[in-house]
Amino acid sequence: MDKKKFAFDKTNFILLAVGMLVVIIGFVLMTGPSSTPTHFEPDIFSARRIKVAPVVCLLGFLFMIYGVLRRPKDENVSEEE
Repeated sequence: MDKKKFAFDKTNFILLAVGMLVVIIGFVLMTGPSSTPTHFEPDIFSARRIKVAPVVCLLGFLFMIYGVLRRPKDENVSEEE
């Protein structure tokens, strides 16, 4: 098959995988102990859970958007179809 038929190249898939990994890391940063009706856990308001983790997830999603929108480099621009 001709490589020009594919919308993504290897680099696009690598960028998408790295973006997904960053999003997963952001969601892992949001985890932690939860409060119960009998015990209040003040860690739910930590900077890691309400500031750092959402920013990491946002960066991962932006990275994935870049991976989708990035155009593969044309190797043979002078060739006509």
